Amino acid sequence: MISKPKAVQQNIRVCDLFLTGSVKSSPTRPKDSQWGSGQDPVVASLSQFEPEESWHCHHTPQISGHSSSGTASKCYFVLNAGRAIGIESLQQKLRTIQLKDVSGTEKLAIGKVEYSITGMQIVNLGLPKSALRLVAGTGVMLSVGDAYISLRGNWRVKYSWIIKASGSFELAVSELAISTTIAVKSDVTGRPTVSVTKCEATVGSVKVRFSGGASWLYNLFDSFINKALRNALQKQICPLVTASIAEMNKNLKTLNVLAKVDQYAELEYSMVESPVISNAMIDLGLKGEFYNIGQHKEPPFSPRPFLLPSQDTNMLYIGVSAFSINSAGFVYHRAGALCLYITNDMIPSGSLNRLNTRTFGKFIPQIGNMSPGLMMKLLVETVKEPIVTLEPNNMTVQASSKVTAYAIQPNSILSPLFVLKLEASVSAHIYVTGLKLAGHVTLNKIDMSLAESYVGPFQVTSLEDILTTVVKDVIIPKVNAGVKEGYPLPAIGKMQLVKSQLQVLKDYLLIGTDVTLTG
Repeated sequence: MISKPKAVQQNIRVCDLFLTGSVKSSPTRPKDSQWGSGQDPVVASLSQFEPEESWHCHHTPQISGHSSSGTASKCYFVLNAGRAIGIESLQQKLRTIQLKDVSGTEKLAIGKVEYSITGMQIVNLGLPKSALRLVAGTGVMLSVGDAYISLRGNWRVKYSWIIKASGSFELAVSELAISTTIAVKSDVTGRPTVSVTKCEATVGSVKVRFSGGASWLYNLFDSFINKALRNALQKQICPLVTASIAEMNKNLKTLNVLAKVDQYAELEYSMVESPVISNAMIDLGLKGEFYNIGQHKEPPFSPRPFLLPSQDTNMLYIGVSAFSINSAGFVYHRAGALCLYITNDMIPSGSLNRLNTRTFGKFIPQIGNMSPGLMMKLLVETVKEPIVTLEPNNMTVQASSKVTAYAIQPNSILSPLFVLKLEASVSAHIYVTGLKLAGHVTLNKIDMSLAESYVGPFQVTSLEDILTTVVKDVIIPKVNAGVKEGYPLPAIGKMQLVKSQLQVLKDYLLIGTDVTLTG
């Protein structure tokens, strides 16, 4: 069900599950259509895709017409959204049909008749029924049924010198059917690209109503004019369909695959391979790697391949690798963002452990003797990127830091007292809330060792109590405040995630969720 990872590593895998669906659309454009302003429909549709929310996939149970199942109604919009983009673009392209003037000679019972058809223009066009389904190994099939086109133009016939007649006509084409298979792939930049691999168009009923001239003439040339117009129209449809789909690539090439996260980081989520498509699902592999803004330096660790398990109880599955999470840690450490100055006012008021030389002098007498009655400040900063480890039902973070203690002199100069190496292990609980991935961490243990002392030798174990207070009551709450804010998860337009569940598995997080449309 899921393709084997290729040489280029994907760090975010998304599994789209689809079943065939068909929907009916209105033959006229709604007044409140987002495309009513005349904006290119593809641009209007693509403008709904937020960069941070570009990892999307959907499981769509059987949808046909008006679905009555709860699950189907939730994901109806997904199928309809993709169909709407193609149909609106196709409809605009078909409106540009320019039928060339047709002329010729037909042999009738009365002899050879010369005819010409000129000035043909489309006055109405509708694609009321359409369907979109997946095609294994290729992409999608867009089908249009019961389409109609109305044209008008001028006619002229000549038979020897006896008969010369002219007038206007109206042509009504109905039961027009179009079926096109569209390949969906990834280009060299990791953006999607589409192309038509197969197109078939059939014109059903053609009715011509003539005006001017004599009615007995109409019956003579109705059949061959009907045939000429049918052939001329049918020859133009598939080339226009192909051109319509090809034009979408201009907009797809402008899709942003690099999203700014904050002042330090940006996330690249380009596709690392073309989608793997079956009759029921799409599997996408996205790079999902964090980088320093404008500086794409690879981390000193490598990604591990992972595959999503075969599940179909949810509409959407997202797998986020440990590498993706750890690349964020590498970026923030490299940017110097993982540091914190801690002052006495940040220690809970009820704690007996204060950041001053009096408190520390109880454990390290030299401090009290050398810097009596001074406030202190601690600088906590990572010495290397924190490492997240994902095991079944267990997510831990190992952080290697150093703690530099300063005495604050009366003139505000910081005098270094000592530097500690600090190894901290925390457990993380991650959950989905709304459209975000959030969580909180709890301290497992800390290990300390002396890196450097400016006050002479001392027993590091004497500081365990006060440093544990600092970590538990200051650092952990700071981390949790940030993690609680969360990070955006995939969404299209006004899509919402519902009934979301998250599992911690070996080397990746698996999110299973349903989706619904609001507004």
